[in-house]
Order: sequence, then structure tokens, then C-alpha cells
Amino acid sequence: MFDIGFSELLVIGVVALIVIGPERLPKVARTAGHLYGRMQRYVASVKTDISQEIQLDELRRAGQSFKESVESTVSNVQQQTTVVDDYLRKETANISKEMSAMAVSGEGSPVTEPAMRQLEAEQTPQQSLPLDEPDQNSVTHTPSVVVEKAHSEGNRTVS
Repeated sequence: MFDIGFSELLVIGVVALIVIGPERLPKVARTAGHLYGRMQRYVASVKTDISQEIQLDELRRAGQSFKESVESTVSNVQQQTTVVDDYLRKETANISKEMSAMAVSGEGSPVTEPAMRQLEAEQTPQQSLPLDEPDQNSVTHTPSVVVEKAHSEGNRTVS
């Protein structure tokens, strides 16, 4: 920082010896050394504080960019699930129309154009269900044939 050579230090020491005197020079030198040490510690603590603040700022920026990327990914996934959900709802509606048309025209026979038009005129739009909640009305039934088989096998006696 300062460009002070040995000759300049020698001149400063001689001037200090003359001005301060030989009795008080050691005490003044000791006090100057303590002050210099305090100044160095203060400068070092300020440097570490500044570097910590810089690191925290970098971490905040990285966290913010990570948050933004996660939010954009979530948004993209939601858009894609909406597209898939709409597609599946349309396909389900088409399959329901086909099944109803087959029931109207008779089983096994191909669906005719007038039957499809009649079916489309009769149908009302379906209500959309939220996919994030489980269906509370679904009941699983055990097929009666399986239950009857299990009862009949359990009643057999081995001879």
C-alpha cells in the first residue's frame, strides 16, 4: 500500500526519538503497535463480512433462479397434464358415444350415421371431475362367481 523503504523508516525513527524523547518512545511505539494491530483486525473483519455478504447474495440469486426454474417446470407439467386430461376426456366421450350407438342400433351390428346423429342430439355435456381428489363413491364389488366357487370348494370333503 505505502511504498516506504528502510531509509525512510530510519529517518522517521530518528525524528521520533528527537521529538518524543528517549523515555516516552518505547511507550509510544507500543501504543502505535497496538493501534496498528487493531486496525489490521478491523480491516480483516470488514473483508470477511464483505465476502460473506457477497456469498449470501450469490446464494440468494442461485436460490431465486432455482425457484424460477422449478416454477416454470411445474407450469409446463400442469399444461401437459391438462392437454392429456382433455385428450382422455374426449376419447372417453367418443367411446361412450360409440357404445351407446351400438346399444341403440343393436349389439354386434355396425353403427350407422343416423344412429350416431340421434345419439349426439340426445347426449348432454358431461360434468368434469377433479382428478386430484379420489372418488368417494367408488365401491369395489367382489364377483359373485368367485365367491360361490370359494364356498363350494371349502365345503368339499376329501375322501
